[in-house]
Amino acid sequence: MQVNISFLPALAVTFILMFARLGTMTMLMPGIGERGIPMRIRLVIALMLTLVMLPIYRSNYPTVPMANFGPIVALLVQEAIIGAVLGLTARLTLSALEVAGATIANQMGLGFATAVDPNQGQQGILIGNLLAMLGVALIFATDMHHLAIGALDHSYSVFKPGEFLPTGDATQLMLTIVSSAFKIGVQLAAPFLVFGLLFNLGLGILARLMPQLQVFFLGLPISIMIGFAMLAAFIGAVMLGFLGHLEAVLLGIVR
Repeated sequence: MQVNISFLPALAVTFILMFARLGTMTMLMPGIGERGIPMRIRLVIALMLTLVMLPIYRSNYPTVPMANFGPIVALLVQEAIIGAVLGLTARLTLSALEVAGATIANQMGLGFATAVDPNQGQQGILIGNLLAMLGVALIFATDMHHLAIGALDHSYSVFKPGEFLPTGDATQLMLTIVSSAFKIGVQLAAPFLVFGLLFNLGLGILARLMPQLQVFFLGLPISIMIGFAMLAAFIGAVMLGFLGHLEAVLLGIVR
């Protein structure tokens, strides 16, 4: 009995093309693609997703002659770009918490307090790091990473393999995500902005009434204590607002 294995090269090319899209998107997705998750685990997740989706979307990829590597390389780059755009869409949404954390820390007087952000691997404002880590934990606790996996599946309906990549739409999408992340971050920190305005206005009036009073040494500890009390009171609403925004973004990709 003779076994025909002539289909293996074409199957391997399709697998590599799918892995370029799914792997890039998986590495950038919030929750799944965090630095705290070992690289091998993220690689295994991307490989398993590719193996699951390969039988479903294998026919979507155009047949490319194996002797001509130019179209294969072009498809590989296009698939990686699609994965990066979709992954960054969700990743930039998570930055709303960093914007909120930086705003809250500045109003509390802790804008100078920095620590290593385990998600980004670099220095970040302490409150922003706290909110970002809490956001990642809530993504898993609320099973919202399932929406991220659903976005991987739906991406083959939005960006079909081999078709022209709508660069204008992708650029507009990224600009919209960045602007909305900044807007949501400021909205989440709105109570602290009001507190900072009123508190600093009160300190300014007090400094004018009593010029000999060291308002900085008096006001900073009070600002930090009131800020932490407000953070404990509003952190639930802040995280619920972020989860609602993230859900809307992921559902927009899925639909």
